[in-house]
Amino acid sequence: MNVGLVKEIKNHEYRVGLTPNCVKAYVGDGNTVLVEAGAGEGSGFLDAMYRDAGAELIPDAATVWKRSDMIVKVKEPIESEYGYLRQGLILYTYLHLAADRPLTDAILASGTQAVAYETITDSRGLLPCLTPMSEIAGRMSAQEGAKYLERPFGGRGVLLAGVPGVTKANVVIIGGGVVGMNACKIAVGLGANVTIMDVSASRLAYLDDIFGSRIQTLYSTRANVQDAIAEADLVIGAVLIPGRKAPHLIKREDLKLMKKGAVLVDVAVDQGGCFETTHATTHQDPIFILDDIVHYCVANMPGAVSHTSTLALTNTTLRYGLLIAKNGLERAVAMEPALVPGVNCYGHRCTLQGVAEAFELECHDITKLIAAVA
Repeated sequence: MNVGLVKEIKNHEYRVGLTPNCVKAYVGDGNTVLVEAGAGEGSGFLDAMYRDAGAELIPDAATVWKRSDMIVKVKEPIESEYGYLRQGLILYTYLHLAADRPLTDAILASGTQAVAYETITDSRGLLPCLTPMSEIAGRMSAQEGAKYLERPFGGRGVLLAGVPGVTKANVVIIGGGVVGMNACKIAVGLGANVTIMDVSASRLAYLDDIFGSRIQTLYSTRANVQDAIAEADLVIGAVLIPGRKAPHLIKREDLKLMKKGAVLVDVAVDQGGCFETTHATTHQDPIFILDDIVHYCVANMPGAVSHTSTLALTNTTLRYGLLIAKNGLERAVAMEPALVPGVNCYGHRCTLQGVAEAFELECHDITKLIAAVA
């Protein structure tokens, strides 16, 4: 199979879909790897490293897209890339389609076979290709939130850890999954007063067991969220419903309950955000202030730590990519059940329930579609 790697062109996205070591693995399996010149520079991987690994360097993205049977990316295609989508092309990347109707329509219209990292689900119900980025985004959320609490950015001028004789900052984390737990680790490490909320009593018990008296756990209800954010200096939204649009847990009217200059960090922005006032921002222009509340809603947070992120991501995506390249998507899905929910679109049809529900589309069973092709 011809496997293509293109440079990410989303605003300040420095990650890359394959490392040179990944290229070695694909080439060793008998594939041809086409790499757009400069694709890996933002993550510290130079063209010579890809060439030495066995890749063919291509000067432009259009040629890579055209010649490839499968494109491996990090982020979803943006509008300028929609024209590269075509019938039968395998697109292997993060997609977050439930929050992006134009991209969903473009993929369905083109007939591209879209496999989303974030919905690949293993036998334990875990999301192996999403987890490493959730870990990084969770850790960054506390770090970035601490920065934007500083007065020059419009924040309250509060130091997360406080100092002797001065109160520590109050951090509220909504969602106790991978993002929330990692945000909690950093916020606790920085010395803040941390409250973490979830709708799962068993998850709260687990977090309480890990962090003990260093945190407060709280069951997530509408009333508890309102009470918690009224005391918060920093609120981190860490809610994920795999493959579906995130619910709005903080409404516009709730902002008036909060302290002037408090900070909201929405890690769920890729899935539409868990705050009603969220809209995607970029590393170039990361915040906006609404009703005196600082909003940090960068849609590709891990892209800022691209070397770490690329290594963490490709550690998990390589396995499934090699399986697809060696066997074709249809056989790979039949061989690896984790890929079944990973296929979001196939042959002009939507194959993921969460995306279908978001846009009132018919959802087709990917296994039946593949069986019909066979």
